[in-house]
Amino acid sequence: MIEKADQIFVLLLHWLVGFLPEAWQHVASVVVCVAVIVAVYPALFAVAVLMERKGLGRMQNRYGPNRVGPFGVLQPVADGIKSLTKEDIVPRNADAAVHFIAPLVLVVAVFMGLAVLPMGRNMVLVEMDASLLFFFAMGASTELSVFMAGWSSRNKYSLLGAMRAVAQMISYEVPLLLSTVGVVMITGSLSLVDIVDAQTRYSWGLAHWNVFKPWGLAGFVMFVIASMAETNRSPFDLPEGESEIIAGYFTEYSGFKFALFFLGEYVGMFSIAGLGTTLFLGGWSSPLAALSWIPSWIWFFAKVELWICFFIWVRGTLPRLRQDQLMNFAWKFLLPMTLVNLLVAAEWRFVEGVWLRWIVGMAIVAGAYVLMGRVGMRRERLGPRSYRYAE
Repeated sequence: MIEKADQIFVLLLHWLVGFLPEAWQHVASVVVCVAVIVAVYPALFAVAVLMERKGLGRMQNRYGPNRVGPFGVLQPVADGIKSLTKEDIVPRNADAAVHFIAPLVLVVAVFMGLAVLPMGRNMVLVEMDASLLFFFAMGASTELSVFMAGWSSRNKYSLLGAMRAVAQMISYEVPLLLSTVGVVMITGSLSLVDIVDAQTRYSWGLAHWNVFKPWGLAGFVMFVIASMAETNRSPFDLPEGESEIIAGYFTEYSGFKFALFFLGEYVGMFSIAGLGTTLFLGGWSSPLAALSWIPSWIWFFAKVELWICFFIWVRGTLPRLRQDQLMNFAWKFLLPMTLVNLLVAAEWRFVEGVWLRWIVGMAIVAGAYVLMGRVGMRRERLGPRSYRYAE
């Protein structure tokens, strides 16, 4: 019974395509899986938006949406209807074709990345040997869509927002990639399925998740920071700095095109959270052997939702960075720390003795943090913010 609950969607898929001729079953299976992904993640997007608006409202001592439906639960439906019915305005001098294609490229790219994520045991749409590279290749194409949106609008604010977004995404994509190299070094594979399988072992009832190792913990922290910058989440939401450049690269978008950008940003959050879950948090595996009876797909989506809650929490807590602080942090601190973490991963692989591995690994990480963090901040003359009122 537990096995059936775990594989319920796989069994349901096999039952559905079983009615078709054998020659059509593979194609039908792919079509059904794609349809499920395209349906499930927009539904999670609606739930996440409601969670964020409610959560931020509570953090700011207000109710949040509470008019449409019981406790405001139908607010995403109202927002969707409004987006579909609003007028689509295109600037007179804009490149209409590129202006139309840009949000489609963004949405397609983020959904393509979901195709290689193992969302449960035997639940992955496309299993390939280099699925991690495929995910990052799809993620890199979102930068093209952002620049297309800003350039095609023929608006200086849009172009400025696009340039800032591309500079930020390229800068933080480097440490994001390097933070995952330690996982590849230890696992010996670029396949996300193999990476999850390597974390499903248990010792004394505790899972062998990568985050429970010094190189994995350091890589996880840096991955989380870089992922927030890649998805333009606070405090790295400078491309959409409303107080400076109106709304960034999608200033000239309205109606359903704006909704597509909104959808792409949130599905991108789900995608990067799913990748982080796969690389560092055991994917669909349970943290304790005693909890392995819970279906694997529940574990995966529960971890992803926790990531989203963390993103919401950070947005309601931290102020926005300045552009110089954002770029300095990426190139002068985060990038060197990811390179140091590769040394820690190598040390974990070749040093004998668990306790010696931990001591040496944590000493390297702590020493690099103090050297680049404290000394670097002192050199840059950075310190606590001071707030003064005008005389």
